[in-house]
Amino acid sequence: MSTFVLIHGGGDVGWYWHLVEAELRSRGHDVVAPDLPGDDESATLKEYADAVVEAVGDRKDLVVVGQSFGAFTAPLVADRLPVDVLVLVAGMIPSPGEAPGDWWANTGYRGAVQEQAARDGGLTGNEDPYVSFYHDVPRELAEEAMSKERAHPSQASMVSPWPLDAWPNVPTKFVLCTEDRFFPPDFFRRLVAERLSITADEIASGHCPALSHPRELAEILEGYAAEAA
Repeated sequence: MSTFVLIHGGGDVGWYWHLVEAELRSRGHDVVAPDLPGDDESATLKEYADAVVEAVGDRKDLVVVGQSFGAFTAPLVADRLPVDVLVLVAGMIPSPGEAPGDWWANTGYRGAVQEQAARDGGLTGNEDPYVSFYHDVPRELAEEAMSKERAHPSQASMVSPWPLDAWPNVPTKFVLCTEDRFFPPDFFRRLVAERLSITADEIASGHCPALSHPRELAEILEGYAAEAA
């Protein structure tokens, strides 16, 4: 049995993971999916990591998973706790000293979105979240996700340098979503190679696979845990 520590992305809550949590629990695993501090503009990345570490408590056999903006927090947790494997799901891979607010320009994100949008007729980067984020999520579930949106991350976390000097010495995996209309797949294929020196594993999903393909994502995560055991 592993303990999966599931860290949500920007604007989200731990509920995002509820379908994956059910899948993992049905397979005999433990799951921790905390709400990170929201609606607090003074909260920092350290405080996000503190919230996760507190939620984990004394659990062992940890698999830490960060979705999207959660990738700024997940490595901080892996640096503080004994973690078997660190997983980023469509995760914003930070570099040492890089403020999250600078990540977009540093990675060439805007140009990548414009190139992909020119190919797909403006679906990528679309202002309608049901087009860019939830296009493959059942509408009722997508509406429920939208109803839970809140002010996260904080302004303080966006301007503070990412505090680690190097990536944690933990086996790291990356799940790339091939139908992602927020982070173009080719953009992440390049960034994963540049910043993590690994090859991403791919899932046929939009940006939110925990809602659109929970069983498939749970199988991938369970496979990582088995490899690390």
